Amino acid sequence: MRVTVRLFAAHREAAGTSTYVADLPDGATVSDAYAHVCASFPKIAHRAGSTAFALNRTHVSGDAPLNESDEVAILPPVAGG
Repeated sequence: MRVTVRLFAAHREAAGTSTYVADLPDGATVSDAYAHVCASFPKIAHRAGSTAFALNRTHVSGDAPLNESDEVAILPPVAGG
């Protein structure tokens, strides 16, 4: 299946792009999409600490299942006060 992955902030800078299309096997999860991105852009893997995910604009955990044409957002940690 094909999903679109959106990258933001430090992840976008590390990859050099804000959008990535991943071809994943049926039954893949959000974590599988993230692993695919990390394999394609190793600098992102170094920032994996507290990454959050959104699936079709809804926050989800990494074990959320994917479907054809889904959009995954990889959200880097955010500092706040």
